[in-house]
Amino acid sequence: MKDTEIKFWEETGLNIIRQVEEAVEPLIGTRKSGEIVKIGADGTPTTLIDVVAEKKVVDALEELERPVFLISEEIGEVKIGKDPPEAILVVDPLDGTSNAIKKIPAYGISIAIAQSSASSQETANLQDVGMGLVKNFATGDLYSGFKGYGAFLNGEKIGSSLIDDVSRSSVGAYIYRGDMNRLEPLCKTVRRMRTLGAVAIEISYVADGTYDAFVDMRDNLRVVDVAAAKIIVEESGGVVTDRHSRTLDARLGVLEKTSLIASGNEKLHGDIMGILGGI
Repeated sequence: MKDTEIKFWEETGLNIIRQVEEAVEPLIGTRKSGEIVKIGADGTPTTLIDVVAEKKVVDALEELERPVFLISEEIGEVKIGKDPPEAILVVDPLDGTSNAIKKIPAYGISIAIAQSSASSQETANLQDVGMGLVKNFATGDLYSGFKGYGAFLNGEKIGSSLIDDVSRSSVGAYIYRGDMNRLEPLCKTVRRMRTLGAVAIEISYVADGTYDAFVDMRDNLRVVDVAAAKIIVEESGGVVTDRHSRTLDARLGVLEKTSLIASGNEKLHGDIMGILGGI
């Protein structure tokens, strides 16, 4: 992206974040927020708070008056505007929905942006993402990453962890319906393990060393959840692959899924992969 385009799309993303945050704030921690209202495009139940968040995303993009292609968990894949899309936005309007419903302080929004053309929508993949924004509404922390420009936390440049000894590492993991037999050797090796239930936020934690690594071995992690955080980690100096040590290049689509290992540095990544059997 050119500098002028980066600025425009960053401001667009920040505007979406503001509108969604304002819309969901009154619902945080309420019983009403967790009411199931439909099944989303990704096949999972959709709560009221999810619908409110996604509606604000759509409203903000319609107000933009520039054509875009939106990929979001509940609405699916939809073109907004009449002309060929100028960008593809991959959005998780509410990362950590269950946490928001219970007022556990790890929930927010994830926005990835890739420049587009009419011919690229079907083939665009994670490697085409040029910008990622992830905000934890509960703490106010905003992570951002821009291809070739670095990663930032609340506007300050950040770098990933330099800890390369697995036994000293703090690792986040998504373990719901996961294969605990596969994860057990890693759990026994690391210094500490954390599970917060907000994947985009937790992957972003690798970008500033809050986590030394993050692991999701299920092959069931939605691309929508990782598109923004992936570039944030990579621009911080971290390493992101699937569980087979392959580059993440899944298509940008609401039904696309993957596994993910994100680490602060190459040495730690290699050692974790070895423990998990990925090498």
